[in-house]
Amino acid sequence: MMVLPEFAVLGHPNEGKSSVVSTLTEDDRIKVSPVPGETRVSKSYSVTMDDKEIIRFVDTPGFQVPRQTLAWFRKNPGPDMVARFIAEHENNPFFADECELLTPVVNGAGIIYVVDGSRPVREDDLAEMEILRLTGRPRMAVINAKSDTRDNTEAWKEEFRKFFNVIRIFNSNQADFYERIRLLESLKAIDQDIEPLMEGVIQAFNMEWEKRNRMACAYIVHGMEQGLTFSLSRKMKADMDPVTLKENLTREYQEKIRDIEHKMFGHIRSLFRHHLYDYPLPACSILRHDLFSEQTWEMLGLTRTQAATVGAVLGGTLGAVLDAAAAGLTFGVFTAIGSAVGAGSAFMGIRRLAKASSGLGGDRIQVGPNENIQFLYILLDRALLYYTYMSRRAHGRRDLPEAESQFVSKGEKAGISTLLTPKQHRVCMEFFKACRKQSATSGKKYSPAFGLLVASLLEDILKRRINP
Repeated sequence: MMVLPEFAVLGHPNEGKSSVVSTLTEDDRIKVSPVPGETRVSKSYSVTMDDKEIIRFVDTPGFQVPRQTLAWFRKNPGPDMVARFIAEHENNPFFADECELLTPVVNGAGIIYVVDGSRPVREDDLAEMEILRLTGRPRMAVINAKSDTRDNTEAWKEEFRKFFNVIRIFNSNQADFYERIRLLESLKAIDQDIEPLMEGVIQAFNMEWEKRNRMACAYIVHGMEQGLTFSLSRKMKADMDPVTLKENLTREYQEKIRDIEHKMFGHIRSLFRHHLYDYPLPACSILRHDLFSEQTWEMLGLTRTQAATVGAVLGGTLGAVLDAAAAGLTFGVFTAIGSAVGAGSAFMGIRRLAKASSGLGGDRIQVGPNENIQFLYILLDRALLYYTYMSRRAHGRRDLPEAESQFVSKGEKAGISTLLTPKQHRVCMEFFKACRKQSATSGKKYSPAFGLLVASLLEDILKRRINP
């Protein structure tokens, strides 16, 4: 019985074996190539969580001469035929790949046999399946759908039922966390002895993803808090032009906010183990636009109507505080003024929105913090979009077709801010007010309710209850 679950990923060349291993191990540094025969030596890749190895997958070369190998097996039957085959042919170049790919099997690994479901079944495939059946090892067949235009899945299933314990359709280019969990669940069924080990693996995966979501939530809330409270101020000197100083401060302010967001994105990316430095976002993703660009502010955040409503409530709430402080002697004047100002500022033109509020106070000019609540929704939408890309992207994927890009009509929104309930908007407003208060005074950093809101949104995205 295996102490650590280990599975050899086998198949014909260029069927997607390395891509499957990359996705299952969350290792995007595994070389994946469209060139057949790229993998020539078997290599083990482990999944580690909290520095503990929990499961191992072996990427292997593809079968080269399956019919000749099967002919030898049939002439030399017996329980140790695989070991005898390797011993007899390990120095024979003709059978080099077969010896290499069968070595982890003879050493006790379970079998995951991968085929490209877009092509038809061939004689070589039937020979490979029979070889794997004769090994006597627990085995599962995986149909890796590599093409959307051709589908031979049913033909493959019909043949697989003759040779394998379990059959699974698994697209290594699109498989998210839950699809990987379902594949691991299927592995439990290939052998009763493996079941308790796989239960532990699945539990570890689930705990790890709960931990990642908690950390992602913390990074998003902290990053947003930093962005919403940040400000810059400079002392005016006699030879300085106030307008030029304000413009310079605004550019510096915006660059700092970009840096805060970039660091937040980097943390999220690391959480989901995406290490390739040239990782591309979808070609038409709104995240390719600058945080302070017109396109960003048009496509993310609240609609004009929603912004007016939220701004009115926010302004009115702040005004009500002033009324209370004046013991009601203002007869609601502050509340009325606050609502009007809040509703108007929430959907000002893009140039006004993109720049932080600024003011001249004596001999100093200050830029920030941004006092427009629409800025909060922009930051939130961008964080959730980035989380969506990172949490859903399969590690075995090396391309990025245009189909994944976001296309929205003019006037439509690409984020989730417009989908929030009134109760959720109130939580956002409380967080926004707490951030504005923090920029001037010390004390409580943010409302815990906002952290819970972000956590619930991340869970909804992961489970595809919402789809940014």
